[in-house]
Amino acid sequence: MVLKLGASGVIAGAMPGIFLPGNSVAQTASDYPVKPVKIVVSFTAGGTTDVIARSVSQLLAEQFKQAFVIENKPGSGGNIGNEQVARSVPDGYTLTVASVGPMAINPTLFKNLKYDPLTELTPVILIADVPNVLIMSPGSPVKTFAEFVAFAKAKPAGTLNYASTGVGTSAHLSSAMLMDRIGVQAQHIPYKGAEALNDLLAGRIDFMFATIPSVIGQIKAGKLRPLAVSSLSPSRSMPGVPTVSESGYPGFAAGSWFGMLAPTGTPRPIIDKLNAAVQTAMIKLEERFVAEGADPVGGSPEDFKKFIQKEYIKWKKVVIDSGASAR
Repeated sequence: MVLKLGASGVIAGAMPGIFLPGNSVAQTASDYPVKPVKIVVSFTAGGTTDVIARSVSQLLAEQFKQAFVIENKPGSGGNIGNEQVARSVPDGYTLTVASVGPMAINPTLFKNLKYDPLTELTPVILIADVPNVLIMSPGSPVKTFAEFVAFAKAKPAGTLNYASTGVGTSAHLSSAMLMDRIGVQAQHIPYKGAEALNDLLAGRIDFMFATIPSVIGQIKAGKLRPLAVSSLSPSRSMPGVPTVSESGYPGFAAGSWFGMLAPTGTPRPIIDKLNAAVQTAMIKLEERFVAEGADPVGGSPEDFKKFIQKEYIKWKKVVIDSGASAR
């Protein structure tokens, strides 16, 4: 997915708000925001979701001459923060920048969610697509994706293992999808934080998928070896690294993504105003995003809604097939 600019320099798919004189909702939207806006991030500070949210919020504050304040609310795989937003007053002053996990994976992974992210949160805009990258230690004899497939198939049953940042995460399920496609059984070992990379480098783990922003520095430094990316199209952040899809497994797509949402019931003129403002911000952020491992997307709220629905259907099957579950 790529940021698309029209001839006028405006991002294709932008939907400016329509403000009708005398309409109270439209008048509210035309004044919006008149006080600080809170953006809830359902993960800890410094992670990919947090970095993207802060980058966008800074430019929104400049555009609107109003504070956009980040509140980190981690826990339960992103469910706690997202539920807080879903329960908030739908007036545009409480938003979330959420990711694939809480929006498309958790509805199946968690059996007793207290809210429905698919109906209680309204899409504003898909900000960025962040592919996962298949990585191994540079000390491994495996140098290409084709060699990785041969390596995985040659391993004795039950001895191949892979790391992730937790059960049901995109990293976990990307590996599960890949193992299913190549017909290999592998053991999943969930970690928290940097321990996964430490064990990968030490040779205690055979491979893992990670979001590009979380490892791009180590890849550029030669400390990790990238074999393939999980997006359908090559990542602009990692030119020369093939996709799994073009490497013999067409249609393979298992990346992460990040977008802005509001509580359901937020007036449409406010949604449109935010959509247009974020798209303007993304023009300035494009070069930075690509350098850090994220491909800007953009588009309308309807585009984002359809995208989430497709992602939910895809990940529901993967979660069920993998047997992953969280309480």
